[in-house]
Amino acid sequence: MAKYTEMAKGVLTNVGGIENITFVEHCATRLRIHYKSKNKVNVEALKTVDRVVGLVEKAGQVQIIIGPEVNDAYNEFLDVSGFKVTDEQPSVGNDSSDDEQEKNFMYYLNVFGNKCAAIFMPIIPAMITGGLILAVKNLLVNYFGMSADGGTATLLLNIFTAGFSFFPIWIGYSFAKSLRMEPIMGGFLGAVLFVCSDAKGLDFLGLSVPTVTYAGSVFPIILGVAVMYFVDKFLKRVIPEMFVYFLKPILTMIIVVPIILIVLGPIGTVLSNSVGAAIQAVMSVAGWIAMPILSALYPYMVMLGLDKAFTPIMAQSIAEIGYDPFNMVMGLVSNLCIGGSALAVAFHLKDKAKKGMISSFGITALCGVTEPAFYGSLIMRPKCLIGTAIGAVCSGLIAGIFGLQNYVVGGCPGLLSFFYFLPADGSTGNIILYFAVAVVAIVVSFVATSYILKKTDTVKE
Repeated sequence: MAKYTEMAKGVLTNVGGIENITFVEHCATRLRIHYKSKNKVNVEALKTVDRVVGLVEKAGQVQIIIGPEVNDAYNEFLDVSGFKVTDEQPSVGNDSSDDEQEKNFMYYLNVFGNKCAAIFMPIIPAMITGGLILAVKNLLVNYFGMSADGGTATLLLNIFTAGFSFFPIWIGYSFAKSLRMEPIMGGFLGAVLFVCSDAKGLDFLGLSVPTVTYAGSVFPIILGVAVMYFVDKFLKRVIPEMFVYFLKPILTMIIVVPIILIVLGPIGTVLSNSVGAAIQAVMSVAGWIAMPILSALYPYMVMLGLDKAFTPIMAQSIAEIGYDPFNMVMGLVSNLCIGGSALAVAFHLKDKAKKGMISSFGITALCGVTEPAFYGSLIMRPKCLIGTAIGAVCSGLIAGIFGLQNYVVGGCPGLLSFFYFLPADGSTGNIILYFAVAVVAIVVSFVATSYILKKTDTVKE
C-alpha cells in the first residue's frame, strides 16, 4: 500500500465521492479539490484524515494541507478516486456548485487570490530555476574567479534569460488556460509581445506602434489576454460553427494584437514603471514601518492565497529597479518566524512522537515551506502566534530600516534561499544583512513563543 493511500480514501469519502468533484489540482503544499456541492463536504472529518496537516476552505474548493510531498498525495488521490484530470479546469471562484455562496468581500478576495495562483503557480518553477541559476552565476563570477565573459557564465546567463525574458509567453499561456480559452492563443499573444519588444518603425494600417520593452514584463500580457477573452467569447457567438476552428484564431489575433501593441501595451508598461517607482518610494520613506507590519501579517495573506497576488509586483519590481525590497523579504521573515515558533512548541512537548513531527514541521518552515508548521502546530495554539508576530516585527524592523533586498523572482524564502539575496555586483552588505535578519527572526520568535508557552502552560502533551 502506498504512503498516501489511506489519506486518499479518507479524503475521497469526506468530499462527497467522485461525483461531487469537478477538478483536482495541487500547489507546493496543498491538494486542491473543487466540488459541486458544499453540503456534501464533511470539513471536520477531513481534518482528522491520516496525513492531513490542515485544511483551508475557499470559494468552491477545499485546500488540504499535505506538505512538500503533495505531488505524491495528488497522484495517489487520482489513482484511488479514478478522477481524470483534463486541461478543462474550473473557472476560478466560479465553480458549478449547487450551493449559493454569499458573494461578500471575502468571496471576492478569495476569487482574486485564486486567480493569481492559477496564473502564476504553473510558471513559478521556471522563475525559481532561472533566478537561482543567475544567483549561482553571480556567486561563481564574484567570489570564485569565473570569467564573466566565459562560455559557462554566458550559458548560465542564457538559462536565466530563458526563464525570465519569456514571461509574456508563460503568463499568456497560464492566464488563457485559467479563463478556459485555448492556452496556446495566450502564449501566442505573449510571443507576439516578445518579438515586438523594442521594435522600431512598426505601424498597423497607418497607426504608429510605440517602441516598448516587453521582455520580462507582466501587466501588458495580462491586459491583452483579458481583452482576448471577451473577443473570443464574441467571436464564438457570431462565427458559424463550421468556420470557428480556423477563422476565430485569425480574427482574434487581428483584433487583439493592434489593441495591445498600440494601446494596452504602453499603458501596461506605464503601470509597470509606476509600480516599481511606487515600491521604491514607499520602502525608502516608510520601509521601517511597512516591513514589520507586512511580515507579521504575511502568514494570514498565505492563508487567504493573497501572497500570489504579490508575485507580478515582485517580478515587475525586479524588472524595473533590479531588486525586490518587500515581497520576498516579508516572506523570508514570516517563514523563519513560523519555523522558530514551531520549534519552540516542539521543544516544550513531552510526547516524543509529536515532538519529532512538529520539529520536522519547524525545520521545513525554516527552509521556506510553512503550511505544515502553521496548520499542524501553531494555528491550534493561537497564543503561540503572538510569539511569531513578535519575531516578525523585530526582524522586519531590521530588514525595513537597513533595506534588505531580494534579486530573484519566485520561490519559498528561507535558509536555503540565501542565494536570492546575493547582489550581482559582488558586494557583501546585503547578504550579511540577510543572515542578521534570519538570526533575529528565528531566535526572537523561538524565545517569545517559549515564554508564552511557559506562562500560559499551553503545551501539556
